[in-house]
This record gives sequence, C-alpha cells and structure tokens, in this order.
Amino acid sequence: MFSYFAKRIAYALATIWIIITVTFFLMNLVPGGPFLSEKAPSPEILKAMEAKYGLDKPLAVQYKNYLANIAKGDLGYAIKAKGQRITDIIADKFPVSAKLGGLAILTAVVIGIPLGSLAALKRGRLLDKTIMVLTTAGVSIPAFVIATALMIYLGVYVKIFPTYGLKTPLHYVLPVFSLAIYPMAYIARLMRSSLLDVLGQDYIRTARAKGVSGIFVLFKHALRNALVPVITYLGPLTAGILTGSFVIEKVFTIPGLGGEFISSITSRDYPMIMGLTVFYASLLVIMNLVVDILYCIVDPRIKLK
Repeated sequence: MFSYFAKRIAYALATIWIIITVTFFLMNLVPGGPFLSEKAPSPEILKAMEAKYGLDKPLAVQYKNYLANIAKGDLGYAIKAKGQRITDIIADKFPVSAKLGGLAILTAVVIGIPLGSLAALKRGRLLDKTIMVLTTAGVSIPAFVIATALMIYLGVYVKIFPTYGLKTPLHYVLPVFSLAIYPMAYIARLMRSSLLDVLGQDYIRTARAKGVSGIFVLFKHALRNALVPVITYLGPLTAGILTGSFVIEKVFTIPGLGGEFISSITSRDYPMIMGLTVFYASLLVIMNLVVDILYCIVDPRIKLK
C-alpha cells in the first residue's frame, strides 16, 4: 500500500511539473503582455512594472524562479488584481465554485445513476428509448444554451427563480441544474451501457438460475460492478466542476473561480494563469487518486498495488 501511494505521488508531481512547464512556455509564446491591454505606459514605467513581477529576466530564469516559488507553496501575485496574492484569490473564490459544483455533481449522480439503471432494466422498451433520447439531448446541447433558456423562461417570463448571484437557496436552482445537465446525461448513458454489460455476465446468470431475487441480484452483484466506469468519469469531472464552470458562472453572474480564469486569460495576467493552472492540475491529480481508492471500495477484486 505504501509503495503504491509513493509511486502515485511521484507520478502526480511529475504530471504537475509537465503541465507547469508546457503552460509556462506556451503562455510566453503568445504575443502581447499583461501591461499592453491597458493604456500604453511609458518605457520607464513598463520596465519598472516588469521588474516588479520578474518579467524583465530571461525566460529560463523566470521558469527557474517560478519552480522555486512553487516548491515553497508560493503562487505569486496577480497583476490585474493590484498585487493581491493568488492564494488569497483562490481561497476567496474557490468555495463559491466548490459549493455550486458540489451540488451539481450530487444532482448528476443522484439522478443519472437511477436513470441509467432504469434504462438498462427496461432495455428496448418505451421508457428506455425515452431516457436515451433525453440523455442524448442533454449531452448534445451546450451548457450555455440550456442556461440561457432556463434563465429566460423560468427567470424572466415565469419569474420562479432568480437569475443572478447566489444569495438564497433559490438562486442555486438554475445554475446547479444547468451545470448538472451534461454530466447527468452522460452518467445515465454510461451507467446503462455498463449495467447491460454486467447483467450479461455468467455470474449474474448463475445467481438468477439459483433463484436469487432480481432486486438482490441488481443491488448486491450488478450495480456495484457497473459503477466502476462511472467512478472513473467522476474523477476528472469533479475536479473540473469544482474549479469552476466558466460559462455558467458568467451567465448567472456568480463570483467564482471560473470568472477569474477567464479574466486572467483575456488580460494576459501570467502569474494568475499559472497559479490557477497549478491549482486545477493539483486538484485533478488528487481526484484521480481518490478514484483509485474508490475502486477498491466498490469492487473488492481491485487491489492497490
């Protein structure tokens, strides 16, 4: 067990290093700079600002210094946020995105798994076809289209739910549902396919031949094994949603981490881009490790080696 976790941590650190390296050099290849989007400063002011953030040094030196700061847990200072620490921005914005994303993931799992299971049990029937049509539409329609349609109809015309901010529980309904549509539909389709495969296995047929009830076979044997592909999908999904849905946060004016990422790219705020990339990569690696542990809980045949 210890050797497994040591190996995974080593792989995780190597993955994060590769992501940092690629992002750092590709970002610096983009024309322009963080100080050119505003009113053009004088050459003296430009040199002073570049020196303040270490952008006046050769690229190799900047890269070396950034790795040294990352090793100390220092993500640096955001340029467009008037020198505010990036860790403080993440600490302030991430809980908003995490709460919204957590509710969306919970909604997707609670609805998607039963829908997929029901479609598999009613394979070929009207209910199965109806669920497949709805889930296909959920996977195909972009999130911003669903969010805009819900906002206009339920928020403007019917006026049931608020359309911006997260002040009350009702404010969460539209953004959570908009964010949960795609993963819910994908989980339902994935669950249906996986459960159909498991139900066709020999041990399921043997259990049924011995007279084991269908409900017991489903929940004791089939469902747990069918959840493995769903858990695989939930790892990167959780990291992506918790970090912040850029489109949904923009549509519903939610002050989460997604908006910070978009604004950092448009303004070429290099330290902010790198800080959020490192944060997202770290979260993704952690969630993949959690998925590996969940494998053993769901399916005891899988061992951590």
